Amino acid sequence: MMANEVSDEGARRAVWQAYLQIHAAVIRLLEAELQKQKDLPLLWYDTLEALIQAPQKALRLQDLAEAINLSQSGLTRLLDRMAESGLVERRPCENDRRGLFAAITQAGEEKLVEARPVYQQVLDEHFLHYLSCDEVAALKKVFDNIVQMEGVYAPVHELAAD
Repeated sequence: MMANEVSDEGARRAVWQAYLQIHAAVIRLLEAELQKQKDLPLLWYDTLEALIQAPQKALRLQDLAEAINLSQSGLTRLLDRMAESGLVERRPCENDRRGLFAAITQAGEEKLVEARPVYQQVLDEHFLHYLSCDEVAALKKVFDNIVQMEGVYAPVHELAAD
């Protein structure tokens, strides 16, 4: 057993179950409030966030699919709908004629800026409100460690290397 492992299997399962319940509840609330207040599905919000955080505000399609946990076909349908709404666009890769990028548009940036306060309010009221600064720091450290040890997707946003 590793030094930092909890020895009680029941306690470890309980932590996992509590995490799943909290996550599901907050996701439902985020989805409902973003849709109600900004007519924006949560998946669209997540897509816009992934794109705006990338250098040049664009990601290769396969990187975006992984970042938002969608299949390639699911991403294609999502981007079709978002492009019809003017929030994203597809751009060819200059170094790979077969490659495509998804990029956020000005309208997408504006929609994201409008939606962020709603997203933050839900997080604050239904999750962060219950945590002290020390608990937030501890959770960040735990999640950062898991991401690093498990190789959880952290997109490499280097369009210049493409």
